[in-house]
Amino acid sequence: MSSKRKAERKDSYYYDRRTGSSSMQSEKMTSIRRKIHGLWVREKLRRIFWEDVLVAIIMHIIFVISNAYFSYGDSFISRYADRFSSIYNNTADKKEIVSLLEDIYGNGSMGLFYRYMGIALLALLTVQIIGLIISYPFENRRIRKILRPIDEIALRADELSRMTFDDEDKYRVIEDAIDNIEPGEDDKLSFNNSDLKGVEAAMNNLLVRMRESYRQQARFVNDASHELRTPIAVIEGYANMLKRWGKDDETVLEESITAIAHESEHMKHLVEQLLFLARGDSGKTVLDMKETSLNSMMNEIYEESLMIDEDHPYRFKPCDEDIFVNADEGMLKQAVRILIDNAAKYTNKGDEIALSVGRNDEGRPFLRVQDTGIGMADNDMEHMFERFYRADEARNTQGTGLGLSIAKWIVDKHKGHFEVTSVTDLGTRISIVL
Repeated sequence: MSSKRKAERKDSYYYDRRTGSSSMQSEKMTSIRRKIHGLWVREKLRRIFWEDVLVAIIMHIIFVISNAYFSYGDSFISRYADRFSSIYNNTADKKEIVSLLEDIYGNGSMGLFYRYMGIALLALLTVQIIGLIISYPFENRRIRKILRPIDEIALRADELSRMTFDDEDKYRVIEDAIDNIEPGEDDKLSFNNSDLKGVEAAMNNLLVRMRESYRQQARFVNDASHELRTPIAVIEGYANMLKRWGKDDETVLEESITAIAHESEHMKHLVEQLLFLARGDSGKTVLDMKETSLNSMMNEIYEESLMIDEDHPYRFKPCDEDIFVNADEGMLKQAVRILIDNAAKYTNKGDEIALSVGRNDEGRPFLRVQDTGIGMADNDMEHMFERFYRADEARNTQGTGLGLSIAKWIVDKHKGHFEVTSVTDLGTRISIVL
């Protein structure tokens, strides 16, 4: 028995003693290796078959051409062309067809050719099979090398799942370390025990993900509270004005009603956006995917924009071809409208906003909104899709800071991405690539 085989059996015995189930894991990995070997052998045999077929066809063509050339010289092309033409036009009789075949293959030479071709193909097949047998151990070693990390992970996971301690001290170490960890702290668990290093690393990774999720939720709640506090304070202030002077002063009454209605609409819009993101995060939003024409959809948005926004001229450039994609048309419209709303907010009155549909250099379809507004700085572009993020230049403009987050969620669900180009004081071009 080779030393390598002995080492493998020794490792298996070592794991059997520690886990009690490594032999089962080893059998599973061996089964996987056999399946991969089988796929590799079948693929090699399939390739050998088609290679031999191709060689046979090439040899056959070379034989026919060389036989005709030696029989008729350079004139064989025109000679055979005329005869093939007569056969194609159904003007040749059986004798002419037989005569053509005799000229092509030669009298008595065809059998000899097939005999030599069979010998050559048999020799080629023998060489290929020998090469397959020689390469098998190297492929076996490569597959084992690829599967070794998976094998180790499986063994380690099984070992952890079946871990038993000789005493209760290690359980107490884990309990004490967990009890001393606070949710908001950045401390990590440390057991100071070599047997628990795998458990320690796994639990620390889990703590990092939990803390990041906790911070994101806390930031979201704080930002939402801040955004809702402003309209509530405005409504409360105007309600107090109505209570004090609104009954007698029509000017105060009109101003208060207008402000309360405006802030109520703003708060309603904010709550709807928050609910949309909350439903999306919880997986309750289901997309209705169907075949959608991007030209038709963008044209509808273009006509709506002309009616809704009278302050900006709009231009629409459809794609030369009618591009169809599998998408939720309503959701995709919402994402584009968000981009158009942003373009309208940050573009001066009378300046043009351009809409277009096309394909990028990779052939992927895109929907594009381009404006000539205030543009964005590079540091703002890095955070533009974060919830409640608003650039300093945009804080004087009415908005919630959630629109682009909603658009990104929609585009992500369509397996797409954004391509953004923006220059301060020149404008912004945002493409939704599907």
